[in-house]
Amino acid sequence: MKYRRFGKTELMVSVFTFGAMRIPDGTEENAVATIRRAVELGINHLETARGYGSSERLMGLAMPSLPRERLIITTKIGPTETADEMRRSLDESLERMRVDRIDNFDIHGINNREILRRTLKKGGCLAAIRKAMEEGIVGHLGFSTHAPLEVIMEAIGTGEFESVNLHYYTFNRRNLPAIEKARSLDMGVFIISPTDKGGQLFNAPSKLRELTKPYTPIQANHRFLLGNPEIHTISLGAASPHEFEEHLAVADNDGPWTEEEAALFARLDEEMRRALGTTFCTQCYECLPCPESIHIPETLRLRNLARAYDMKEFGKYRYNLFSRGGHWFPGEQATACTKCGECLPRCPEKLDIPALLMDTHELLLGDPQRHLYARNE
Repeated sequence: MKYRRFGKTELMVSVFTFGAMRIPDGTEENAVATIRRAVELGINHLETARGYGSSERLMGLAMPSLPRERLIITTKIGPTETADEMRRSLDESLERMRVDRIDNFDIHGINNREILRRTLKKGGCLAAIRKAMEEGIVGHLGFSTHAPLEVIMEAIGTGEFESVNLHYYTFNRRNLPAIEKARSLDMGVFIISPTDKGGQLFNAPSKLRELTKPYTPIQANHRFLLGNPEIHTISLGAASPHEFEEHLAVADNDGPWTEEEAALFARLDEEMRRALGTTFCTQCYECLPCPESIHIPETLRLRNLARAYDMKEFGKYRYNLFSRGGHWFPGEQATACTKCGECLPRCPEKLDIPALLMDTHELLLGDPQRHLYARNE
């Protein structure tokens, strides 16, 4: 297992972080065994959240048998309106995890400007965290985010945080400028959910598996990330002790891309363009805002992946979150499109966006309503 300096925190984190979101899915015995296995393999960063069901409590069950002095513990709590609320939540998390210190604390889910405002409110939750840091109860402060790039950049630019947890993958590169800005400020960079939200790569279609050989899609995505020195650690969210092996094949390979790896990523990009032809969405985001609150680029990204790599099941999983994902996954499904045409002159590729939105909806849901919107296609 390799380790990297986590920015200005000066913590040396393993390139894989054990993310404990999934351990509540099984028995207590399985959860404890999974955490122990992660530590046995050299993973020294254990990450959970107050919002992950019983995850903090399960972490606490494992803690007495772990080498606490060698571990970096992170938990995440969403922003509260008052300092007192945050302190109560923090104390509860400490008790559940059976620790007297959180090495790295993250504000959970700064996903829009309103949540960022609440986080930064004078005398609010950050005041409680700063006081806890003075008392030695919290070591370092970061934040996690599912926000649009512009909001992530604003949060990074506040100077309040030492690290950031965000999404960035082989198949979703939108947040690279945020990674670069974080690096310029010497912030730790933690990539979350590379295997699941990065494409449900544990269930990759055969076409994608062929394209990433000799790696599996999971391993190829890890190498895409670990080949970038601006990224310090990536989440490995195992739910059992047996789920580590495929990831570990690249755990000691954190150098720059080899020529063969660069060719692999170029092959993926070439296949995307070949398969999509003149309907390829380049993810420039110039089409936004949409008056009907459709997240056009994300919808068309899912179409890109489904058409180019047969990643249809992943597309269904994500597309079904529209209109029900709240601030974690905002936007309406494509059937909200009224064909107003506002997006069309803004698209540098001159895509027929309304038609492609409806194609995405039919592809991922097979909804007969699609034809109500397709009469003029």
